[in-house]
Amino acid sequence: MTTTADTASALSPSPSVSLPPPDTQLPTPQSPAVKSISQHGFTISTRKLPILKADPIEKLAERLGIAIPEMIFGDNYVRVEHPVSGWAIEFNAGDALDRVDKTDKSMLKVAYSREWQENRQHHSSDIKEVIKPFDWSYTTDYAGSSPSPASPTTRPSPPPTFSTTDTPLPLHLLARRDPILLFDEVPLYEDELADNGISFYTVKLRVMPQRLLILARFFMRLDDVLFRIRDTRVYIEFETGVVIREYCAREEEYSKVREGLRRQGVADARALSVMRDPNELVQMDLVKVVERKLDGVKVK
Repeated sequence: MTTTADTASALSPSPSVSLPPPDTQLPTPQSPAVKSISQHGFTISTRKLPILKADPIEKLAERLGIAIPEMIFGDNYVRVEHPVSGWAIEFNAGDALDRVDKTDKSMLKVAYSREWQENRQHHSSDIKEVIKPFDWSYTTDYAGSSPSPASPTTRPSPPPTFSTTDTPLPLHLLARRDPILLFDEVPLYEDELADNGISFYTVKLRVMPQRLLILARFFMRLDDVLFRIRDTRVYIEFETGVVIREYCAREEEYSKVREGLRRQGVADARALSVMRDPNELVQMDLVKVVERKLDGVKVK
């Protein structure tokens, strides 16, 4: 019988890493931030650099029209390319934040939202354009971008695109203990919501000999108010070129999560730890699913 914990474990990239194959590019003094690997016609790469400095932050804020999170890793990315077909998918901070609601329709109406906005606008005081009302929790439904591949395509036709599918993620394959050729965890942004919780977006990548899994996760905990988890999983089977993408949105009131922990017999001291860990919240099924979507594409 498959449990919720078993499913969550299969769907979460593991940090245990085997020895990489010869065609893996690991960080070097010349390129300390980049990792890459080529498998069966796919090129997979990640880049991790420090948080942006003031000038790039102001330019990004002007472009997006919103105040930027406290920690923004604007040069980071996770990218998968299939040069022959021209297909590619990428996760980066700018595109993730561009999916944040830029109206006041989804703003959380809580007592300290004004304090937060005033604080963020103070840090962005040099921005010429007015920062308009927006979802200050940085909630995003970002499920990846479709950039132009770095390598030229040999096909005259447009690259294949995602379409709705009923094919689920292959849990039986993801649960296998295959060697891991490349693992990385790449942060995109983080904000402590004026010391009233946390909001962050991170991307984990696990590359195995025959397949890969990406978990791109937005997590938000607004103390005494709400939990949100937005997970995007991208699965690729290298030999067949089949790509499956699952988007799953979870949301629950803070009080109901606390009550769920009490019902499961979790002591208060550990409850605080669980509420900081989206993996445990998902494994314990404490934050209910409010939306789930599947789409796919075949690139070979």
